[in-house]
Amino acid sequence: MLIAEHDGVRDRTVAPAGARRLSIATACLSGTIEDKLAAAAAAGFDGVEIFESDLIASAWSPSRIRQECARRDLSIDVYQPFRDFEAVAPDILRSNLRRAERKFDVLEQLGAGTLLVCSSASADTVDDDDLAAEQLSALAERAARRGLRIAYEPQAWGRYVDSYAHAWRIVRRADHPALGLCLDSFHVLSRDDDMAGIAAIPGAKIFHLQLADAPRLRMDVVEWSRHHRLFPGLGSFDLATFAAQVQRTGYAGPFSLEVFNDIYRQADPRQAAIDGMRSLLALQEATAGAGPASGLPAAPRLGGHVFTELAVDEVSGPVVARTLTALGFARTGQHRSKPVQLWEQGRARLLLNFAPQRTVAPGTALICALAVESDDPPRSAQRADRLLAPVLPRVRQPGEADLSSVAAPDGTAVFFCRTGGDGLGWPADFAPTGDQPRADGLVTATDHIALTESVDDFDQSALFYRSVLGLCSGPTTEIAAPFGLLRSRSATDAAHTVRITLNTAPLRRGSWAPGIPSPQHVAFVSDDVIASARAMRQLGAPVLRIPDNYYDDLDARLAPPPDLLAALRDLSILYDSDDDGEYLHFYTEMLGSRLFFEVVQRIGGYAGYGAVASVPVRMAAHRHRRLLGLRAESGRPRDYSLAHLTALSLSPPELVEAAADAGYRYVGIRLTKVTPQEPHYPLATDPALMRTTKVRLAATGVEVLDIELARIGPDEDPRDFQRFLEAGAELGARHVITQLPDPDRGRKVDRFARLCEMARPLGLTVDLEFPSWTETPDLAEAARVLRAAGQPNAGILVDLLHFARSGSSVADLRELPAQWFHFAHVCDAPAGVPPTNAELIHTARFERLYPGDGGIDLDGILSALPAGIPYALEIPRAQMSAQVGGREHARLAIAAARRRLDAAVAAG
Repeated sequence: MLIAEHDGVRDRTVAPAGARRLSIATACLSGTIEDKLAAAAAAGFDGVEIFESDLIASAWSPSRIRQECARRDLSIDVYQPFRDFEAVAPDILRSNLRRAERKFDVLEQLGAGTLLVCSSASADTVDDDDLAAEQLSALAERAARRGLRIAYEPQAWGRYVDSYAHAWRIVRRADHPALGLCLDSFHVLSRDDDMAGIAAIPGAKIFHLQLADAPRLRMDVVEWSRHHRLFPGLGSFDLATFAAQVQRTGYAGPFSLEVFNDIYRQADPRQAAIDGMRSLLALQEATAGAGPASGLPAAPRLGGHVFTELAVDEVSGPVVARTLTALGFARTGQHRSKPVQLWEQGRARLLLNFAPQRTVAPGTALICALAVESDDPPRSAQRADRLLAPVLPRVRQPGEADLSSVAAPDGTAVFFCRTGGDGLGWPADFAPTGDQPRADGLVTATDHIALTESVDDFDQSALFYRSVLGLCSGPTTEIAAPFGLLRSRSATDAAHTVRITLNTAPLRRGSWAPGIPSPQHVAFVSDDVIASARAMRQLGAPVLRIPDNYYDDLDARLAPPPDLLAALRDLSILYDSDDDGEYLHFYTEMLGSRLFFEVVQRIGGYAGYGAVASVPVRMAAHRHRRLLGLRAESGRPRDYSLAHLTALSLSPPELVEAAADAGYRYVGIRLTKVTPQEPHYPLATDPALMRTTKVRLAATGVEVLDIELARIGPDEDPRDFQRFLEAGAELGARHVITQLPDPDRGRKVDRFARLCEMARPLGLTVDLEFPSWTETPDLAEAARVLRAAGQPNAGILVDLLHFARSGSSVADLRELPAQWFHFAHVCDAPAGVPPTNAELIHTARFERLYPGDGGIDLDGILSALPAGIPYALEIPRAQMSAQVGGREHARLAIAAARRRLDAAVAAG
């Protein structure tokens, strides 16, 4: 979330003439009352409603709160809530009046003029309007003696008084000048009350107005109210009509926000207050129109997407550039002073920014800025400033275009500019390259931009684009996606030239997530998407393959003409239609782990973004391609596995994440404790650890290559390893590492054979490792065991350190059956052999070296093994791990292996 540090509090002495006072309830915001008052003042509010719970929890006295509000130029408009007062028995009334007098004391110390009294929900109240009016009148009389007022608020869940019409009847019957109404939009609109009746209420009898939006939900109204209210403009309520109806009565009080929302009450109060202010200013504009009444410059007319800027690096940039070329774009310009490329085709423009981005993960491409065409860029900037959008500083050289830009809540920069036809403005900042885009126009413009927000930023971003750009928001759509519920909403200008869609996962739990975090995409317009798809495929565009099941279902539902269905299937084009037209579109694969492109064709008046049901299809297809990509990333000639001993301080889920981040395809997981000092991760007996590990495996696409260690000495029974083997199978492992420290050859052959027989039904091979200090000390002895056991799933694990230290022969290795070797443990070490077993063991467990840093004959040993087997990097380095941590050590290990081993393969 971007926390806007704006230029201080607005000077209310220069507020536009006729502008209405704006207030916010402290219940809207997170933190203590000190935090809330500071946030409200910084956002430019004129007043606050003090919630009783905020005052009770504060270390400040009411008089201190009054002083702090005065210092920040905030009035205290209301103190609330006062509950369950009216239509009660005399003894309860006496208690209630005593309670009220104590609250009047608080109001006087606060300097607040109005106490908000909610209609009673108590079982003690009775259905008697005359009694309610009489008792409220008595309360108002006591308030009037102190110069205070009572604002009576009908709650939608009030026991008897649950509508504004009923509350008004009681207030009118009480007929006391210090008694009026508080109208709360939620309590009116959640009941679908007829708003026309508000016109019958004199404005002077409406003492306070509270505003909140909300989605339409079918649930208990109390739960709905206390957890799901939204700032105006983000829900389904017709707040503009409601506010206009109240204004027509002559109501002269503030517009005040009372929004209960679980996300807002955990967000930074400064940003939430800014969002609240934006929502009120936009509501005033919708109610009264732009101008003095709203204090907002009118939103200039937009003319479309001017450009989208992508942050790239030396890894993701070339991938994006190749894809753009295959989509028909050309690199037409290079910025004169910055590492920024201009790519164009028709009116579709992208900037590739190669400048270092502190917040962008290496190898990632993402949308960092967007520009929209504005009839009046200075006025767009003025509107953004009035709506508290933080202005972004720009470094430019003399003669370069001076573009205004502001920050969206997620940090995306939004530019207001005019491209124009005079050759001036921002395009002149780019030196022409001489390259020209295709003349046949595979794409002609940008259709829309899609962003994924965190759940914390989702409402903020929707409000930002709606208010700052003057876009019209569509309803929120819920999508049952493969990895949990998604919410999506779009915003567009009246002419549909600028379209932005926002998505979020509102119920994300734990660490389970798709392999593609927070995806973004840019959609381009095509006049003939089928022809474009054919041409782009010929150019090598990485079009996302959609499964045949989608087209079988499309045929069953809509029965398109056979030739059209065949073309859609062949080109992986998705289809949707509504009453106004049709929508054909296809996607590229993921570029740089987050970004992809879409090409769309709108036929007729279609205004949507594709069928909701197609989103899970696209997500699953991207997921599938992502996992395949992890297995063959960048055409690397070798699959690497991260052996657990390399980073034994990492738990299995952490090991998987470290492997994914560093680019390993596999991990080896240690299920048994080999030495008393090492950590133990009991996956075989800990269901929670097993579940978490499987989640991370599924989320990252990393696979388990092997499990270890089935160490069978004279006193071990293979049957004791049954759960160990089952746990390996549950993890999807392929191989089991075993050692045989048993001097009795017949016994160890028999037990090895039995372990193989137990593993075979589980799809596991059993790979015999031969540390030089054990009773199976070298390649020759391991080969004798395998021949004697005669098991089809038996194998030998060559660990380069053990092979070198045991004096085993490379020539002998070349003579053994290739099917015995499923993977190898790779490391390096000093050439000399330590003289004692203790030193051998210490080196093996704590002091191995990265490939190329020692004296082991890496090329000779590895060349004797079958080509293409995975290399499991088992490189424990205690001192290095202590210095940089297990994750970084794992990354350094694979980087060294690729430099030394992949280079050797390429050279060979």
